[in-house]
Amino acid sequence: MPEPLKTFFNRGVVERIAAMLRAAHPSFPEQRFLAEATAGLEAHELLGRARHIMQAMHRALPGNFERAADILLRSLGPELEREELQGMAVFLYMPHTLYIAEHGLGHFETSMRAQYELTKRFTAEFSIRPFLERYPRETLARLHQWAGDPNVHVRRLVSEGTRPRLPWASRLRAFQEDPRPVLALLEILKDDPALYVRRSVANNLNDIGKDHPDVLVDTCARWAEGASPERLWIIRHALRSAVKRGDTRALSVLGFQGGSGLEVTASFQPKRIRLGESVGLTLSVTNPTRTRHKAVIDFAVHFIKANGSASPKVFKGGKVDLAPGESCTFEKTISFATMTTRKHYAGTHRVEALVNGQATDLGSFTVTE
Repeated sequence: MPEPLKTFFNRGVVERIAAMLRAAHPSFPEQRFLAEATAGLEAHELLGRARHIMQAMHRALPGNFERAADILLRSLGPELEREELQGMAVFLYMPHTLYIAEHGLGHFETSMRAQYELTKRFTAEFSIRPFLERYPRETLARLHQWAGDPNVHVRRLVSEGTRPRLPWASRLRAFQEDPRPVLALLEILKDDPALYVRRSVANNLNDIGKDHPDVLVDTCARWAEGASPERLWIIRHALRSAVKRGDTRALSVLGFQGGSGLEVTASFQPKRIRLGESVGLTLSVTNPTRTRHKAVIDFAVHFIKANGSASPKVFKGGKVDLAPGESCTFEKTISFATMTTRKHYAGTHRVEALVNGQATDLGSFTVTE
């Protein structure tokens, strides 16, 4: 089993941070920082460990934020050479970003400068959010400037830091209510040369679509006009949740219309299994009509819950483009092995095909204890 991510923040990482800070500020109380940052460290999870180190850092740095931020910036190592973050090494700077977010809110310019430098070495997507909440106009204006920055990590911060539903972060409620300020930034970045940035743009749009599905589809439809292959990739990625929900307008933007004439059947092998086993599902799709049909074929398994009710989980099937008389098949394996993310229960599990979002009953299989 691989080690948990939290173990990255160990005594060795604390010693590295201490050495970097002492090199930038010779009077930095290195031994006191080491003792306080490592005491009780192992009791925390990943974010808790980073915060624990940050709090020891705060006690060891000068009380004046401007001086402390200057030391932090002078202690930083080289900028990232690669376009995308890889591995845990960059998490070295997570305590630094937490420090800026927690103690820099009263020092806008200094904090912006710190986040500009930190995002070129880790990411400031989390630490920028308190500033968007307290100084929305000023922070958005700065992000508009950064959208044209030559550094790919700074440009990505513009889209990633403004995601209304960024994972691991508190939601930006103001942007959930009114996404127009974010959309203005995404307009600048939609044709960014870096896939790293374009992926972030797509993820931001996907977030927006969970609160404003029509805004998402309208934006993607407008972007699709005369779009390059790179922008079309953004559109497909941004609409992925809408497609999973069976949003007919989203499917239409992607060129999938109709599909009602397709026939979908399923076979289960076996039809009766025990908890911990797997069932094989084969979907057969046939076009008996006289016209070509393009469709997205997904399927939903209605998993039994602890109280005996059922809750559907959608699985990706594939895309079909069938001429009259053509057919194709999809094969999937549905596992009922014990997982940390889902507990399985015995019962009859109903399965549906989703053809361009329209549900068709495929039958069921039984799971026993």
